[in-house]
Amino acid sequence: MSRAVLSVGSNLGDRQAHLRAAVDLLGDSVRAVSGVYETPPWGDPDQPAYLNAVILVEDPAATQHDWLDRARACEAAEGRERNPDRRFGPRTLDVDVIAVWDADGRPVSVDDPELTLPHPRARLRAFVLRPWLDLQPDGDLPGHGALAELLAAPELAADVAAMTFRPDLSLESMA
Repeated sequence: MSRAVLSVGSNLGDRQAHLRAAVDLLGDSVRAVSGVYETPPWGDPDQPAYLNAVILVEDPAATQHDWLDRARACEAAEGRERNPDRRFGPRTLDVDVIAVWDADGRPVSVDDPELTLPHPRARLRAFVLRPWLDLQPDGDLPGHGALAELLAAPELAADVAAMTFRPDLSLESMA
């Protein structure tokens, strides 16, 4: 497997630093990073606002499970603690593997207890689709269609309207 779309979000502590740490930890595999959006919490409203972005990564030797391992390593490095009672609760860093393509450019489909690809709820999350659209205006979420069309769906209108692009924030490494 070679290419993946990762969604990153943070709403605890230094949110920008947590997102930047993910970019740094992913290192040479990073091909592009979207701008940062501030978004209301999704699924659990009793928490601070999130910063969200999308990272396009590539590594010819990586499998889909390697991307998941890297995502979890980023979360662990930033002190992510999972609370089973608050599935959509606050977090220092959340890194989701949204989609993966193999070396021939074919989308990878996976449905196992550890990983489902493409991400089963990405089509419903403006905080994933909008930053991704910035990086790939003609992009598609495998099995669901064009990013622009997904974002135009009436059920996402309120979520899109509630997002604020943050041009004052950058995820470029400070090193």
